[in-house]
Amino acid sequence: MKIVSKISALAIAFGCLSFSAFAQKNSIDNTVMVGGEAMYPKKTIVDNAVNSKAHTTLVAAVSAAGLVETLQSAGPFTVFAPVNDAFENLPAGTVETLLKPENKKTLTTVLTYHVVSGTYDFKAISELIKKGGGKATLKTVSGGTLTAMMNGMRNIAVKDENGNVANISTYDVYQSNGVIHSVDTVLLPKM
Repeated sequence: MKIVSKISALAIAFGCLSFSAFAQKNSIDNTVMVGGEAMYPKKTIVDNAVNSKAHTTLVAAVSAAGLVETLQSAGPFTVFAPVNDAFENLPAGTVETLLKPENKKTLTTVLTYHVVSGTYDFKAISELIKKGGGKATLKTVSGGTLTAMMNGMRNIAVKDENGNVANISTYDVYQSNGVIHSVDTVLLPKM
C-alpha cells in the first residue's frame, strides 16, 4: 500500500510539473486559444485563422476575396478579425451577396478595412490612444480609417467610418506576420 501511495504521489507531482511546464511554455511563446484552437505565433495569420472555429466566415471571405496569399506574406499586419457572430449580425443576405464573384472588389475593400499595416498590440494601441487624448486613428490597408478608444479601463473599442463600434474580445494573438484581435462587429468603410 505504501508503494502504491508513493507511486501515486510521484505521478501527481510529475503531472503537476508537466502541466506547469506546458502552461509556462504557452505563456512564453504567446500561444493563445481562439475558437477552441491554439493560435501559434510561429504561423501566419491565415495558417492560424483556418483552425479557429470562431472565424470560419472570415476565412471563407478571405479565400473568396483572394487575400490568402497577401495575409500569408511577411507583413506585418494587425487584423481586427470579426467572429462568426459578427457576420451573422449583418443584415440578412449581406454575407451571401459579398461572397458572390461579381462582388469581389467590395468584399476585398471590406476585408482590407479590418487590416492595418504594422504590429499594433494592446499596449501599442493603448499608448496611441493616450497620446491622442482618448482616441487613435489607424489607417487601414483599404485606405480608410478606424478610430480606437478605450472602453473602460482595460478594453479597447474600434469605431468604423459609419459610427459602428466593435469591441475587442481577444487581444494580442501574435502571428509570425503580425497580430490578430478578435472583434464582435464587422467594421464597414464609407462606400
